[in-house]
Amino acid sequence: MKRDPIKKTDLAFAAQLLTCKTNLPAHAATLKLTLEQVASQAADALAFNYWLSSNTAMHRDAQQFTKWKNLMRNGGAVGMDKEPGVPVLPDPVPPVDPGIEDRHRALIVSCHNNPAYNIAIGTALDMEGAEITPPDLTLVMPLLTLTISGNQVVIGCGWQGYQAYLDQVELQVDRTDGKGYVLLTYCTTPGFTDPTPFPAVPTKWTYRAIFRLNNAQVGQYSSPVSIMVGV
Repeated sequence: MKRDPIKKTDLAFAAQLLTCKTNLPAHAATLKLTLEQVASQAADALAFNYWLSSNTAMHRDAQQFTKWKNLMRNGGAVGMDKEPGVPVLPDPVPPVDPGIEDRHRALIVSCHNNPAYNIAIGTALDMEGAEITPPDLTLVMPLLTLTISGNQVVIGCGWQGYQAYLDQVELQVDRTDGKGYVLLTYCTTPGFTDPTPFPAVPTKWTYRAIFRLNNAQVGQYSSPVSIMVGV
C-alpha cells in the first residue's frame, strides 16, 4: 500500500510539479500523452511556483511593513531596520485556471493506468506515493470512552489510525450479572449506543473491545472501561 502521491505541503507540491515538468516530455510518447497535456502540466507547474514564490515574498514583506509601521507609531531605535520598499515579485507567467492539484491528480491517474507505466517512470515523474508500512496487527488495541446520554450508554471507539487494515470493532459488555463478558455488537463505524435499558438498581457495566479482520479477532483487547448505570 502506498500513500497519496500528491505532496501535502505547498513547497513539496511545487517541487513535485517542477520535477514532472522537467521529465514529462521524455516519457510523453511512452505514456501516450498529447502535446497539450504536456504543455498544460508545464504551465501549471510554472503558475503554482509563481504564486507560491509571490505569496512568500508578500508574507515576508508584510512582516517588515508591520514592524516598520509599529516603529513609526510607537518610536524606538531604528538600528539595522530600514524602511521597507515595494515587494519584488517573480516575473509573471501565463495564467492558468484554478484547480492545479485536481489536474495533476488526473494526470497521475492517467499515467498509472497506462500499461507502459512502471515504477522507474513514476519515480522520474515524482508520481509514486511513499510505501506505507503495515502495523503489527498482533499489537493493535482499541481505546474506549463511555458517556451517558439520557438512559443509554454511548461508547466511543475509533480505529486508532488502523482503519485501512481492519474490518470491524467487536464490543463486549459485562453487566455484573454473573455471565461475564458477552458480545454486544460488531461496529464498522466508530462509536455505538448501547440500546439495553438501564436496570432498576445501580449497577456497574464494564465494556471492552477488540479489532476484527476477515471475521476473526486481531490484536489485543482494550483496557476495560466501567460506568455506573441505573443511578
